[in-house]
Amino acid sequence: MKRIDVYLAEEFGLTRSAVQKIIENGGLKINGEVRREKNYKVQGNDVIDFDVGEPREVNITAQDLSLDVLYEDEHVIVVNKRQGMMTHPAQDNYEDTLVNALLHHCKGTLSGINGEIRPGIVHRLDRDTSGVIAAAKNDAAHLSLAEQLKTRTLTRIYNAVVFGDMKEDSGVIDLPLGRSKKDFRKIAVYKTADPESKIREAITHYKVLERFFYKNASYSLLELRLETGRTHQIRVHLAHLGRPVIGDSVYGLEHINKNFAFLNGQCLHSKTIEFAHPISGEKIRVDSELPEHFKKVLGLIRG
Repeated sequence: MKRIDVYLAEEFGLTRSAVQKIIENGGLKINGEVRREKNYKVQGNDVIDFDVGEPREVNITAQDLSLDVLYEDEHVIVVNKRQGMMTHPAQDNYEDTLVNALLHHCKGTLSGINGEIRPGIVHRLDRDTSGVIAAAKNDAAHLSLAEQLKTRTLTRIYNAVVFGDMKEDSGVIDLPLGRSKKDFRKIAVYKTADPESKIREAITHYKVLERFFYKNASYSLLELRLETGRTHQIRVHLAHLGRPVIGDSVYGLEHINKNFAFLNGQCLHSKTIEFAHPISGEKIRVDSELPEHFKKVLGLIRG
């Protein structure tokens, strides 16, 4: 059994000192009660509510980091984010993110709607998900892209390698998602949406591109299109179907992931984004190449 400060630091990617400060300030509840003991030992059936609070406004530093720019004009930039890079700064992690790189590349010209922590960011990718992501260089572009997300006219297509053979060649996963009541770091599937409880509609369209048999197990290469964009949506939907994304340390299967130990995260890639240009209205479609770790997985299971 781990100390609560150690456990929370590992799960949230924070320093122990940051976690301890939040605990001291009453930001931790265990089984419904505020707890301030930093050395509390986590029990298997504990219901943990940890409130890190809103990101504090800080002076984010522009950094000259490598960026794979796929499209850019004076209003929008689309980049191919590498696996392992956070989209924007979070508590105790204010460097080496996509935002730091964009601030340097765009010379500070990014929309300010999302504040100093997330300048230009309209949508995000998980740290260990690679691929295309768009950012707005001004507020007009930001508002347009945000409206397209809201009305579901901005298209996002992903590729993933999953464990198992999908029963159908294509289909729709329509299952509401919300924060898990059993494990605060996870998102869970619920029967019905309930906005008051932050359980929201979540819809993922899938198509099987290829099927494989490797080391006595079946795998599938999928194309996935997001109709909604909830946290961990693709990963949770597929895991719920018993077809987790390989390499996923949160929702995946450890005995399967061991066959792909070279992966540093889930084999999930944002392949394509398509949107109406915020100013001209022209349809912009940006595609990206599969990253090397993804190609290596395909090479193994095709072998």
